[in-house]
Amino acid sequence: MMSDRGAVVAVIGGGASGTLTAVYLLREAAKARVPLRIALIDRNGRHGMGQAYATSNAAHLLNSPAGRMSAVADDPGHLVRWAAERGIEHDGFLPRPAFGRYLNEVLADAECSAGPTATLSRITSDVVALTRGGLHRPLRLHLAADGRVDADIAVLATGNRPPAAPCPVPDTPRYVGDPWQPGALDGIADGSPVAVLGTGLTMLDVAITVTAAHPGTTVHAVSRHALLPREHRCPPGAPFAPGPRKPAALGPGILARGPVSLPALIRNVRAAAADAPDDWQCVVDSLRPHVAGLWQALTPEDKRVFLRSVARYWEVHRHRVPPATAGRIGRLRSTGRLAVHQGRVIAVTEAPGGLRVRIEQDGRTAEMAAGWLINATGPATDITATQDPLLRGLLDARLATPDPLRLGFRADVGGGLLDASGRPSHTLFTLGPTLRGQLYETTAVPEIRDQAAALATRLISVCRSRAAETAA
Repeated sequence: MMSDRGAVVAVIGGGASGTLTAVYLLREAAKARVPLRIALIDRNGRHGMGQAYATSNAAHLLNSPAGRMSAVADDPGHLVRWAAERGIEHDGFLPRPAFGRYLNEVLADAECSAGPTATLSRITSDVVALTRGGLHRPLRLHLAADGRVDADIAVLATGNRPPAAPCPVPDTPRYVGDPWQPGALDGIADGSPVAVLGTGLTMLDVAITVTAAHPGTTVHAVSRHALLPREHRCPPGAPFAPGPRKPAALGPGILARGPVSLPALIRNVRAAAADAPDDWQCVVDSLRPHVAGLWQALTPEDKRVFLRSVARYWEVHRHRVPPATAGRIGRLRSTGRLAVHQGRVIAVTEAPGGLRVRIEQDGRTAEMAAGWLINATGPATDITATQDPLLRGLLDARLATPDPLRLGFRADVGGGLLDASGRPSHTLFTLGPTLRGQLYETTAVPEIRDQAAALATRLISVCRSRAAETAA
C-alpha cells in the first residue's frame, strides 16, 4: 500500500519507458511542489533497466551514438559527460550495461532531488489486473501473490511485447521463446547448432552471446528477407540538408500538402538518397523527426502495405549497428560460425538430441537440425493476441482498444488511453512501444524521453487540479 499523502501514480514497467516517466514525474512534482507518490512496478525487479539494458554482456552495445541517447531532453551531452566522469571508455557507442547504470543513476538523482515532496517506491511483481475503485483511490492494481496498489493514475510503460512464434513449436526447453527473459540463454553452451528466428538486432545480440558461450557453437539465422541491419558510419554525419529537387522527401513540405502517398514518399526518399549516395544515412536520420507525422498522413491501406512490404527495408537502414558490432558479426560469418538463410520457418518438430526446423523458400522446403531454437523475430505485432493478463484484461473490459493496425493501443495526443467509446481516460495513460500504431517511431530512447517529459507535465497538472478541487 502507498501513503495517503499526495496523489499516487503507478508506473507499470521498469524499463526505459517506465524509468524516464518516473524521472520526469519526480522532477515536475518537485518543481510544482505537488505532493506525489510513485510506484514503479517491474515484474523482474529490473527497475531502471528493463530487458534492453539489463544485459551484463559488455559486447552488447547501444545501437545509437551516445550523443543521441541523453535521458535529459534539454541537455544532449548529458550521457557523454556522465560516461567521461566515470572513466567509461567507448568509441561513441556505449555498452548497454553502462546505459542501464546511467538510467539507474539518473533515476536515483531525480529521487534524491525531489524528496520529500515526491517519493518513489520500487515494487517487484506482475500487475495481473487493473480494476476501478480502490479503497480511497479510483484505481486498484492487482499484483501477483495477492498484493495490490491503489492509485489515482496508472501509466502503462510495458515496453515491447515478447515475440510470437511463427508456427506451432513443441513444448521443450530447447525452444527459447523470449531471449530477453532473465537467464534465457544461460544453458546454451553445449556446442550444438543454434537456429535463430529472425535476422535483426536481437539476432545479432543472440549470436554474439551464444558463440561466446561455447567455442564450437554455430548459429543459423533464418528470416523472410535475410536482411541484416546496416552499419553506422562513424563518426555520424551531419543532418541532411534537402536541396531544391527534394524538399518533399524530408518532412514538412510533404505534410503541408495533405495525405501522403506511400509510392510518392518512397520515390522522394530514394531520390534524396541518390543525390547523396555517400550520405544516405544522413537522409534517413533527417526523416526521423517527421516519421510520426508522415505515418499519420498515410492512408490505412498504405500503412498496411508499408508494414507488409517496406518496413523491413526501412528498419535495417534506420536501426543500424555500431562498427564494433558489425565487425564481430562479420568475423562470425567469415569463419562459418554464423550463417544467414532466407526463408520462412513453417514447422518445428522434436528429434533425438534437438529439433528439426523446416524452412520454405520460393516453394521449396528444406530441413535444418538444431540443438536449440531461439525466437529473435522482434516484438509481437498483434496486441489483440496478447496473453498478458493485464493487457488482456484491459481489452476485455473495453478500458483500452487496439489501434486499427492492432500494433498497440489507441490513445489521445497526450497518451490518455481511449476506451471502446473513443473517450480518453483521465486515469489510464501509456507511452512508448504501445503507441506504435499511432506514431510508428516510438521505441527509441529519444522519442520515449520526449513522451515521458510531456506526459509528466500533463499528469502533474492533473494532480494539481485534483488537489485544488479536494481542498475546495
